Amino acid sequence: MKKLLLIALAIFFAQGLAAQTISPETLAKRAKRKNLTVKEWNTDSSKKSRWLDHLTVYDEHGRKIEEIEYNQFGQIRRETCEYDPVTEKVIKEVIYDDRNKVERIRKYEYNSDGTKHKQYNYLPSGKLYSIKVFEYIFEEN
Repeated sequence: MKKLLLIALAIFFAQGLAAQTISPETLAKRAKRKNLTVKEWNTDSSKKSRWLDHLTVYDEHGRKIEEIEYNQFGQIRRETCEYDPVTEKVIKEVIYDDRNKVERIRKYEYNSDGTKHKQYNYLPSGKLYSIKVFEYIFEEN
């Protein structure tokens, strides 16, 4: 029973931390983007042809879940995002090529203040390719 109570308290504490890390401005922006799809169109100078340039899809929480870039001939690149349910930060991005095949997988770790700590880059096979470490330097005036 004590373990169950401790687990429940830990969950509530983590949810409280997550709520504190998201600013009111971010929440307001997300509210405007709930279930939104944005299409950007290009037209050539002679206005004879028009094509989809960019497509961005947001989920019911206003978070970007998919972004696709196009040219006149079709898809150039596609990116999907997965979010941590507690912190609501991006934990995984999958990058697809012009043939919609996985090109790269990125996974993220965050510092306690919500800034990115590490980015792990994987090949489509799942093999770790590289690690990017983020360093934040604040200058005092």
